[in-house]
Parts: sequence; structure tokens; C-alpha cells
Amino acid sequence: MISYPNVKINLGLNVLRKRSDGYHDLDTLFVPYMGIHDTLEIILADDFSRTSAGLFARYDSSKIVQGISADGKLMITIAKADGVDWDPLKDLCAKAYCLLDADFNLPAVKIFLEKTSPVGAGLGGGSSDAAFCLKMLSELCSLGLDEASLASYAARLGSDCAFFVYNRPMFGTGRGEVLEDYPLPALDDYRIEVVVPEGISVSTADAYRGIVPCEPEISLKEALRSDISLWKDVVRNGFETTVFEKYPGIAAVKKSLYELGAVYASMSGSGSALYAIFRK
Repeated sequence: MISYPNVKINLGLNVLRKRSDGYHDLDTLFVPYMGIHDTLEIILADDFSRTSAGLFARYDSSKIVQGISADGKLMITIAKADGVDWDPLKDLCAKAYCLLDADFNLPAVKIFLEKTSPVGAGLGGGSSDAAFCLKMLSELCSLGLDEASLASYAARLGSDCAFFVYNRPMFGTGRGEVLEDYPLPALDDYRIEVVVPEGISVSTADAYRGIVPCEPEISLKEALRSDISLWKDVVRNGFETTVFEKYPGIAAVKKSLYELGAVYASMSGSGSALYAIFRK
């Protein structure tokens, strides 16, 4: 079974307050972006993989990592053009398998992940991989989990993982895991482009350490109801102030997007990626 986990952008992101559990309450509109995606294959351990040969043909061995769980039930292979600098058994896909295995005693599987979405860009690529992994395992192993159940598992893996279970425009509150369907503002006459500044990766943890939570004068839902030509002044990403201070190159990219004619431009999540909305 093969899928293509896509990334997301945040239309606005207000960090409202710090919670007693150490997390932050926020408001954001998650929007799926299909222009960037990974490739994820999961097979039962005795099945034939359609992607593994391709991965080993396209990637030097130094760009591929593999891990096998202590009980031998999970083998995970990850390939990435500039190398994989994390333990594959700590990847969110491996954690997704272990989470479901604890409740359903899953059969042995092999996971193959080709990472082409950027890491540390605020696009949620790893969260998407995890959510897609949960959905695929439910189908492959005939677990019959509905969206709400899958989202509950996903929320245990990361704050924005649950969004990718639904993978449609959703307004997020709480840590980002409390979701409600939200009609995307009319963008039929517009196109969205995502830009990832080269050589800049922003740690989400560092971004949160620098954030100053505050309640906006205009709520995000109210701001999004305004004409898109006004979003530049009312739809904000609360991380931009501190992230731009530390990484002025990101701020320069945003400025250049407006100079190119963007109607609205913003950083996605805690960065470093930005997106711009242009008229078609």
C-alpha cells in the first residue's frame, strides 16, 4: 500500500496563552498543500515492496537508514537526499505503528519512507507521515478505525498530526489538535506558492521559547472573513516577530514575495517555509 503524505500551511497562527501543562493554546486554520509530499509504503512483512528497489537505486547507501524493532515486528527504511540524521525507530511513522500495535497486536510490517518534504520548515511533513501511517495501518490490518478514532491516536503523536487524518481545511484550537471543519475562504481566483529558504531550519521548540503569547484585537476567524486584500494587516503568524529577528533571511523572503505581487504572504507554522497567495 502506497500513499503520498502532503504538507500543510497555516492561514494565520495566534499563540494565545501558555498552559499549565507546558503547551500553548493557539488558533490557526490548517490548509492542506498538495504541491509537496513524501512517499510512504507499508507492506505486510512477507509481501513484495514496489518501492524498496527504487529507493536503493536512487539513493546512495549513506542517504538511507534502516531500523528493526527489538521484537522484530517492524522494519523501517527512510531515504532522504541530504541524509537522515535521526533514529528511524524514533520516526513518527515507527511511533504510529507502535501506538496501534499496543492496542491491536498488529502483524509484522515493513515501512518505506522517502522524505522529500523539508524538515524544520513548519509544513508538518513528519506529522503528515504519521497520520497517513495510521490510516494505512488501519486499512491494511482491517482495524476499521473511523476518522475520530484515528485523530485521537494522531493527537498523541503530535499537535498537528490529527489535522492530517482529515486532510481538509480545519480550524485548530487547543494545541492544534481540537479541530472543526472550516470553509476555506474563496480562493478560486488565486494560487498558492510555497517557498522554503535554502539552508534555514527552524526548531519548533526554539520558536516557542521565543514566543510572547497574546490575544489579538481581532480574532482569527473574524480576520479570515475579511477581504483577502486586507489579510496583510489582520491575519498574522505570531511566530514571525521572534523568528524573523533570529533569521532575517526569512523576513527578506517574505518581503520579496510581496514585491513579486503577492496579495498575502506569511510564514507557515514556526517556519522556515513561507507561502504566498497570488492572483491567477
